[in-house]
Amino acid sequence: MNKDIQAYNDAQSAADSEICNVLMAEISRNLPEAESKIWHAHPVWFIAGNPIVGYSKLKAGIRLMFWSGADFDEPELKINTGKFKDAAITYTAVEQINPDDLARWIEKSKRIQWDYKNIVKRKGVLLRLNP
Repeated sequence: MNKDIQAYNDAQSAADSEICNVLMAEISRNLPEAESKIWHAHPVWFIAGNPIVGYSKLKAGIRLMFWSGADFDEPELKINTGKFKDAAITYTAVEQINPDDLARWIEKSKRIQWDYKNIVKRKGVLLRLNP
């Protein structure tokens, strides 16, 4: 368990903390090879330095975001507009979290990745990893 991520979770309201703790446990269980840390003020998991999945507190709830989720072909994940390939879902109650969906999305996040790690070097151009 990452103590910085746990501190982030503990700093949330009781309901949001419960959501965060479930997400942390499920992500860690399904993505054991990933490095996790607080990045840009919220919990993020990385594979080989590339951001894969993370969550953050918004007014609307806890947003779970997959950096390459736009290519997952998952209707529950809402694709953001713009040049990035992220997609997210927002939770307001722990009961909304479907562990099977989460496990499937995490599995896709291992196979479908855009190279965010080198986006600055490439001046904002994203390239697909593992095509």
